[in-house]
Formats: sequence, C-alpha cells, structure tokens
Amino acid sequence: MFRNYMLTAWKVFMRRKLFTAINLLCIVLTLVVLMVVTALLQNTFYPRGVEGKSDRFVQVMILHAESDNGRSVSTSPLGYKVIEQYLKPMKSVELVGVTSGPSTVSVYQEGRVTELEMRRTDANYWKILDFTLLDGRLPSAEDDAMGRFVAVINRASARKLFGSAAAVGKTVRVSGQQFSIIGVVENEMQLNAYADLWAPISTMPSTGYKQEYFGEFIALLLGHSAADLPMIRKDVEAIARGADLGDAKKWSKIRFWADDKVDAIARQTIGDSGSADSGAATMIAVLLSVMFAFMLLPALNLINLNSGRIMERSAEIGVRKAFGATSAHLAGQLIVENVLLCLAGGVISMACAALVLHGLEMSDLIPYLKVQLNLAVMAYGLLITLIFGLLSGVLPAWRMSRLDPIHALKGAV
Repeated sequence: MFRNYMLTAWKVFMRRKLFTAINLLCIVLTLVVLMVVTALLQNTFYPRGVEGKSDRFVQVMILHAESDNGRSVSTSPLGYKVIEQYLKPMKSVELVGVTSGPSTVSVYQEGRVTELEMRRTDANYWKILDFTLLDGRLPSAEDDAMGRFVAVINRASARKLFGSAAAVGKTVRVSGQQFSIIGVVENEMQLNAYADLWAPISTMPSTGYKQEYFGEFIALLLGHSAADLPMIRKDVEAIARGADLGDAKKWSKIRFWADDKVDAIARQTIGDSGSADSGAATMIAVLLSVMFAFMLLPALNLINLNSGRIMERSAEIGVRKAFGATSAHLAGQLIVENVLLCLAGGVISMACAALVLHGLEMSDLIPYLKVQLNLAVMAYGLLITLIFGLLSGVLPAWRMSRLDPIHALKGAV
C-alpha cells in the first residue's frame, strides 16, 4: 500500500512540475527561517564548547535591594564584597568564579587606538568555562593574588593588534595600565565568555571594589553535578534574604537569584530582578507562539494550493471511489504526498540553513558567532517538517475524501 502511495505521489509531482516547485519554494523558505532561528536559540540557551558545563553551573548576575517602604530601590550587578562575603563560602558548590561584565576599553598599541571589550576575572572563571587555549597559558590564582598585570586576548583581537595570533609575550596599554599577554584563546560569543581581552580582578585601577556591595560583577556557581543546581538555587535565595548591605534601614529587602542560562536571559530581557520568577516561561511561550504563527501562515497558503491541486484531480478521485477506494485510503494518499513534499523541502532546507548560518558566521553581523546544524537542530527541523506537512495536508485530504463519486466524476466539487 505504502509503495503504491509513493509511486502515485511521484507521478503527481512530475505531472505538474511548476506547481511542485512553487510548493517546494514555499516550504523551503519557511523551514530555512525556522531552522536558522532554532539553531540560534539552541546555541544561546543550551550551548556547547566554552559554556559546555552550562548544565552544571548557574550565574548570579543581578542584585536587587529596596527599603521597607519601597522608596529606595537599587538594581545592579553584584559588588565584589557580596560575592566574597556571601557566595564564596557556600558549601553546596564546587567552585565560585567571578567575572565583570564586558566593558569597552581603549587599547593603545604602536600609535593606534583600538576599542576592545574587556573583562576582569578570577582564576576560577577559567576553570568553569572551557576556553580553547591557542597559545601560552591562562591566568592562575597566583597571578590574581599577586596582582600581576597579565592578560589573555582572543584570536581576532590578537590579529587586529599584532597582525597575527602570535601575541604571547607582547604588551598592550589599556586605559593607562600596561599588560603582558600570556595567552591567546579562541573567539567566543556566549553570555559569560564574550570579550576580547581578560585580566585578573586584582589589576583593577583601585582596590575600592573590594568593599562594594553594588558593582559590576557576576558570580558563576559550579555544582558537582547537574543534580546540585536546585539546592544551589535554594541556598542562594536563603543567603540573599539574610544578607546585610551595611545599611539595614535603607536596604531591608535583598534579593539575588541563581539563574541557569534561560532564566538569566529572560530576567535581563522581560523578567523582574526582584521576583523569583525570571520570566523564562513567558519568554519561551512567546517564542513558541511566534514560531507557530510563522509556520501557520504559510501552512494556510499551502492548504489553499493543495486544495486547488486536489480539486484538479476530482475525476481521478471519482474513479477511485467508484472502484471501492475508501475515504481513509484517499486521505492517506494525499497526506503521504504532502508529507513527502515537505520532507523533500526539509532536506533542501537543511542544506540552505547550513549555508545561511555559515554566511552569518562569515558576515560578522554577530561577533564571534559559532553555530551549526547539530543533531538536535536537525531533529527539530524534522519535527517542524512533519508538523508542517500535516498542518497543510490534513484539511485538503479530509475535504477530498468526502467528495461524492458522481459529483467528482463530473468535476462538480
């Protein structure tokens, strides 16, 4: 039976090549957009590579403090003292890493000024994230403790400053400070890894940061396993409730949250820094709704195209029904045809999506973007293709299967 469906479908596709090409184009354009977006979202929320331990660590990015009457409210990245006093002593974590957010600095090199993104980090930062070291070494705990003016640079910035990735041993001047390059790492785009230049926290221009509750830092909390994260979240929430920022009258309500990648992005975009709800569920619901709506519109267009194609075959349908073909057999035939067409479009779409993603990487529209159609993205693409085929094929097939044989033979539909 299925073999007959396949042979019939092939003959139908070849009989109206232009019509088949139009259908395929519609499917391919829709699926390419969906697969590219899916690949980018998967790379953002569930990364591999440098943040491959994302399933084991959470980030504490925002400190929210307010007074009893709500008149005084402050929301900012964490100060170093909060991390040192409250988060580093935690027993439920394996490591606590610290990094500042990326900030734009002016790098002076051989009479040129180059704008780069710089982070200040501690040694644990380099243990939690899995940077690809191309040359030299990474900063150590001793570098941080001794306040050594050493730095790590990424491959692209090394080429920009020195003409090649061979930067180890060379020096750069950043905002009046001179750093010796000790390592070169691969370019990275992830949330906690994105930067061009990294230096130890102890090289900050002033030591005042050590006494600040509100500052520019992010804490990365690495669990022994993914199963530790719920306990780490609870511990951080409890720590925040008992924290003292030095002025209990002014800051009586303290909140900060240990967020995974999805929660962290949601909290920074649509969420509330003072609420346990990061807004992740809402963000995901919106993304899924937008993707479904985007898929539904061309599906409706394909339904119309498929209906027209089916109605042209009314005489064939009438003959088959007159010879005993059931509505189920006829509907199955048309659904198979549509799913096959969508699967063919899906295969073409995967190749086109790979080309689009490669073009995005090469274009530098998103700095240091590295994304590919991995098995997970291909599985999503296959699922989207099947849903697309069913959405656009079931209704026309159902309408066709209910045609009266006499009317169908006369072409009256």
